[in-house]
Amino acid sequence: MTWLVVGLGNPGPTYASTRHNVGYLVADALLARSGGGWKKHKSGRADVVEGRLAGERAVLGRSRSFMNESGGPVSTLSSFFDVEPDHLVVIHDELDIDFGMLRVKLGGGDNGHNGLKSIRQSIGTGDFFRVRVGIGRPPGRQSVHDFVLKPYTVAERKDLPTYVEEAADAVESLITQGLEVTQSAFNR
Repeated sequence: MTWLVVGLGNPGPTYASTRHNVGYLVADALLARSGGGWKKHKSGRADVVEGRLAGERAVLGRSRSFMNESGGPVSTLSSFFDVEPDHLVVIHDELDIDFGMLRVKLGGGDNGHNGLKSIRQSIGTGDFFRVRVGIGRPPGRQSVHDFVLKPYTVAERKDLPTYVEEAADAVESLITQGLEVTQSAFNR
């Protein structure tokens, strides 16, 4: 059975270092571990690499669309590679988890996250795995929209590589060890 692991974010250099793109950063870390390189999927809607993650057959992907349109590319990849929702892992930013923390779970609502909402609508279910990478809440009265589209602070950038690698470890654990073991090891 093939796993589909998708990191959410927005395409292009304008968004590369923003909090909303942490899913892309984790996907890039997993890509570096696999030794592969991104290739444009024939649909034109995603970048993919086929291979193995932690010894398991997997397709690693990232949408070429904006966050709120992530569902189309994820649905296309799921259909193309014949992956059911129980073998779909979505990596995304999470406002309700402090920076540096992560949670792994199966199913649930979209919690106001437009990428998750789009995926739920496109594949017809929310019953897929999520690796939720904490970015925390905006300070003061800063809008959520501005906060997620701003770069990390200098202090956060110092610790970000460690947290990205930890999230990549959680993805590998999820596909090799299962949800319960992974939650025990990584949910803090």
